[in-house]
This record gives sequence, structure tokens and C-alpha cells, in this order.
Amino acid sequence: MAGPRKVIITCAVTGAIHTPTMSPHLPITPAEIAEASIAAAEAGAAIIHLHARDPIDGRPTPDPKVFMQFLPQIKEATDAVINITTGGGHNMTVQQRLEAPLQVQPEMASFNMGSMNFGLFPMLGRYPEFKFEWERQYLENSRDFIFRNTFKDMEFTLKHLGDECGTRFEFECYDVGHLYSLASLLERGLVKPPLFVQTIFGILGGIGADPENLVTMRHVADKLFGDAYQWSILGAGRHQMGLVTMGAVMGGNVRVGLEDSLYIGKGALARSNADQVGKIRRILEELSLEIATPDEARSLLNLKGKNNVNF
Repeated sequence: MAGPRKVIITCAVTGAIHTPTMSPHLPITPAEIAEASIAAAEAGAAIIHLHARDPIDGRPTPDPKVFMQFLPQIKEATDAVINITTGGGHNMTVQQRLEAPLQVQPEMASFNMGSMNFGLFPMLGRYPEFKFEWERQYLENSRDFIFRNTFKDMEFTLKHLGDECGTRFEFECYDVGHLYSLASLLERGLVKPPLFVQTIFGILGGIGADPENLVTMRHVADKLFGDAYQWSILGAGRHQMGLVTMGAVMGGNVRVGLEDSLYIGKGALARSNADQVGKIRRILEELSLEIATPDEARSLLNLKGKNNVNF
């Protein structure tokens, strides 16, 4: 008889959406990213999802040398699953986005399930001034930007990062159609269960952060994947805690972190990623849900193990 269900907490530590002006607590330098990741793992995150930033001005960077300034420290200090972005930042080509993952060969990497408009420009109105000039242009450029993830791009990533490196994926689904695209990859034998399906709500260009949409995405994923997947929920911005809590009650795993929301509560900036992990952990435990350890997450997701990476 199977034991009680365990909820996997993912923490997305810095991302490529928010810019340095938006919060003094956003990790920028390799040392800050390492420190934030280790604290998030200690607070209960089984998976740490990572981007890199230029340590001088905080802009997203795909440079493997920057990743290597924090990946070994996190691996040494924690047992957490390290999940490297393949989405990168809005200023990167697909080839640049894959440069670091192909070199470091992580246990897990994010995998975006379709090309889409990905609008960050509404945030321009919230900040009359920016610390660095690149920030304003970066946000404005998203007004005329398509986040590219073609089927050819996906096939390339699955072959070279998946098949050749043994990396498994966090399949990021921003809309219902992305679930059907993933089902097509499954039908073609290009991906193998158990799938880790991250349903994302509240990004301009994707599905909205409404409870009805959460139910819809769960229903469609159940129809397409049955028992061949693990479900996780990401709520962007102010929707983070409420939506992931609802998803956890419905049988899902959860993702928090300063990539997804800069806040810990209404009008209050989170002082750390660990604060968000600690908050969602307390909520889940109050609901009598058990938190998965990193090794339990590895077992649930059939990962290759922390010693089988290239860092």
C-alpha cells in the first residue's frame, strides 16, 4: 500500500522577469544566488530552479562561467535537486539558452512548451526610475517579442539535453494548448513518464490566474496524461500563495520563489526566497500535507541523481 502523498516544493530563486530596481532582496551575484538557494533548501524546497545574472548590473545572462560560480556551492551544501533554466531571458537566442544546461548536464531543466507572447512591459508603469538603464529597455522590448519555443527547438533540446545528458524536465505549460503539445511529444515517444508538468498562471500572454483555469488545466492534464505525470502549480505575482495552495489541495505540487513573485503578503516584499518557502510549507503542513525531501522528489520524478551531473 502506498504511503501518504508528498508535496514537492520548487523554489525559483531569481529568474529573468524581475529587475534589480523592483526589490533589494532579489539575488543578483553568484554569492547571493548560492546563499538564497541554500537557505531555500534548508527551509524545505526539494527543487531549486536557477537562472544566472550578470553580477555587475543584474541583467539575465546565459554564460556557463557565471552558473559555475554558484552551482558547485549549492550542490555541496544541499541535497536539493538543481533545475537549470532553458528559458533563459528575453534577450537570448535558443542556442544561448541551452549553452549552460548542455555543459553542466543537470538532473532537471525547465522546458517551455510553446512559443508565446510574454509581456513584461506593464511593469514599466510601476517604477518611475530604474537603477540600471537596461531594465527599462528590457521590459519595453517585451511589447514586441515572441518567446520562441518551436517544435524543432523542443526536439533539439529533448535529443541533446534529455537523451544525451540524462536530464529530465519541468514542462512549463502557460496555456491549455501547451498541454496538448506535450501530449503530442509523449505520443511520439520523445518524452517519457513520469512527466513533471508545471502549469503557469498569470503571465501576460498565457492563461489567467483564475481558480476556474486551475481546475481546467488539471482536468485537461488528467485527461491527457492519466497517472503518468506529477502536477505542479505556479501562480505569478499576487496570485502566488493562494493559487498554489488551491492546487496543492487538489493533489498538486507547488512552486514559489522571487522569480514568480517578489512579495510575501499584500504590499510586503519578501526578504528572501526562504521566507516564501517557509510560508508555503507552514500552509501545507497546517493542511496535513507532507513535504517531499529531495530524495523523495528524485524518486517521484525518476531523476538521475545529484552525483551524475557535470558540476
